[in-house]
Amino acid sequence: MQEYITIHNARQNNLKGFDLKIPKRKITIFTGVSGSGKSSIVFDTIAQEAGRQLNENFSKFVRNFLPKYSQPDADAIDNLSMAVVVDQSRLGGNSRSTLGTITDINPLIRLLFSRLGQPYLGPAWNFSFNDPHGMCPTCEGIGRIVGLDLEKALDLEKSLNEGAILLPGYKVGSWLLKSFTNTGFFDNDKPLKEYSEEEMNRFLYAQGEKIDSLYMEGMSSTYEGLVARFNRSNIKGGNESSAATQKKIASFMNEQKCPDCQGKRFNPQVLACKIAGYSIADVLAMQVDELLTVLQEISEESVQPLLQNIQARITDLINIGLDYVSLDRETTTLSGGESQRVKMVKHLSSSLNDVIYIFDEPSIGLHPRDVHRLNELLVKLRDKGNTVIVVEHDPDVIKAADHIIDVGPKAGKNGGYITYEGTFEGLLRSDTLTGKAFGQMVDFKEAPRQSHQFIETKKSTLHNLKNTALRVPLGVFTVVTGVAGSGKSSLVNGVFAKEYPEAITIDQSAVAGNIRSNPATYSGIMNDIRKLFSQENKVSAGLFSYNSEGACETCKGHGSIKMELSFMDSVEVLCQACGGKRFKEEVYQYRLKGKSIDEVLAMSITEAVEFFEEKAIQRKLKQILAVGLGYMTLGQPLNTLSGGECQRLKLAKELSKKGNIYIMDEPTTGLHMADIKSILAIIERLVEKGNTVIVIEHNLEVMKAADWLIDVGVDGGIRGGEILYEGTPDQLINCQSSITAQYLFEK
Repeated sequence: MQEYITIHNARQNNLKGFDLKIPKRKITIFTGVSGSGKSSIVFDTIAQEAGRQLNENFSKFVRNFLPKYSQPDADAIDNLSMAVVVDQSRLGGNSRSTLGTITDINPLIRLLFSRLGQPYLGPAWNFSFNDPHGMCPTCEGIGRIVGLDLEKALDLEKSLNEGAILLPGYKVGSWLLKSFTNTGFFDNDKPLKEYSEEEMNRFLYAQGEKIDSLYMEGMSSTYEGLVARFNRSNIKGGNESSAATQKKIASFMNEQKCPDCQGKRFNPQVLACKIAGYSIADVLAMQVDELLTVLQEISEESVQPLLQNIQARITDLINIGLDYVSLDRETTTLSGGESQRVKMVKHLSSSLNDVIYIFDEPSIGLHPRDVHRLNELLVKLRDKGNTVIVVEHDPDVIKAADHIIDVGPKAGKNGGYITYEGTFEGLLRSDTLTGKAFGQMVDFKEAPRQSHQFIETKKSTLHNLKNTALRVPLGVFTVVTGVAGSGKSSLVNGVFAKEYPEAITIDQSAVAGNIRSNPATYSGIMNDIRKLFSQENKVSAGLFSYNSEGACETCKGHGSIKMELSFMDSVEVLCQACGGKRFKEEVYQYRLKGKSIDEVLAMSITEAVEFFEEKAIQRKLKQILAVGLGYMTLGQPLNTLSGGECQRLKLAKELSKKGNIYIMDEPTTGLHMADIKSILAIIERLVEKGNTVIVIEHNLEVMKAADWLIDVGVDGGIRGGEILYEGTPDQLINCQSSITAQYLFEK
């Protein structure tokens, strides 16, 4: 008999008080336009309540260290299990955290080397770069050191007497400079560029060389090279430099590969221990699909169970489209989509079942080629006896659902209803935006713009690029595509954006702001709104700011008060004085067209366009409306926006500009199929005004709308890094080696 998670009278955020049943041990996918209420159901109601009830099983002391979950706005939620949220937040960590450590593959490989490695080195911890027994003593297992940037510290055109050393304290005549000029080792009038290799090594790297104190004017009888002294004084824990001096020398330092281990992190004894000719550093640096082949060639019977465990985990990484990564890849360098897929692989090896797994757009960053791999993982999790809930816009993922719940019909106040529940086939027949979007076939642009003027980068070998240059036509819409890991971002963000710093990058990083920032302050209309209130009511404009005179005295304009309860959880409670509205009571008596300031801030962008007649305010609001954010309120805190919403809000600021180069990284992230046409219309407007737009994208509809398409491949990792095709999208079909072409012409 089918069991269900049942929500009674869901009212969280914009939800309109409905009951909802979600089948257990099935794949349920929530669809609907951005802002319709999907996340309010899945994350703010189901995940919140599951987390809150789980935490209540711990002592009050332990709960103080656990994430804080508020009670969702619903009458009751029945039949919940433990929930695991696999979101797009980056894995984070530090330079000691790698793909191998986060997936628990590294400990297994260390165990393998402790059993088979020759010469024998002992227990598994000897093969850890985070353990003193295994780490390189110079860099302490980091693989990099902070050192002196010689390009900034020296002027090779000058001699020592002319002030060739640019570091603080080495002015001509200073005693620090005399510690070099009075040694008798150097021709003090010879430019550094003319030094022999022996002279330069002594000048920079000599370690405690005894000299005749006569030359040092009694200051010292030991000579130390510039780099050696700098490292001792400023890097290796020396106390010679004051805080002020440290600040001054910061600009003369950079991060460099460790000279002793060459970035491999391990000490010489570990690097000398090998299996089949490979050290543990070699194994961790291999692309995982290559590593799988190497491991399959190890035939020793005694380690076969261990090998099977390692191979199973690596196969999971390959199956989710991460075949191009290596286990020594630092977790901080993984994108949001890559991080989410790594978390998925981690859960696949879990023995837990009857868990609710919640995914937030897991297709983000995936090429159409890899989406079926994602679907296979979702099915695996379901077949282990788990409930899988996915918020998703990708049509190919939606097709994999056992059950679909569409939320809408539109966004914000016009959303919050359940518009469809049932199978995929039923969705296609439904009168919903999602159902209709499936039936709309998109064709290639009929008359792509042509450009005879190109800008080109230098050839680069950054990451996996194979001496590749990016050539972009000016004044048109260019899409750069290719499978995940092919080198698109390296080429556009890593090379092009560096060589053309005037290009405006509109990415998905958080909009600079906090709980006190909102769309009204970000767009610059808040000052205009305050002035309108001030003029209408003949009072100070500062009264209409919760960051100034108008702030509630109790919560200081925050809207809530944090209460510390000794060993119990700290609790954020709604400010009773202002009811969470942030303003002091006297502010509410002042009106503009019959509305108080808090009522104005509660308006959606769509409502505000109708409310304000002022041209300057309307123009900025219409720009936000144009990027599909009409459902957001003027007062919504910016720290609550998703990556896709942040990107579109930044884009709204750029709509009136001309003659610029814009770079966008997957602007369709978080967009419903019905909204993609809107973002394409915005890009067209930018190009029509004389701008050049470069978009990194996997979406087939965006590719077809481009004037110019650049396909990078052939595949990910070491098999990528080359330009396979550049030209109009409709001619990509002639590129036999393009994986993208197989999907672009299939639809």
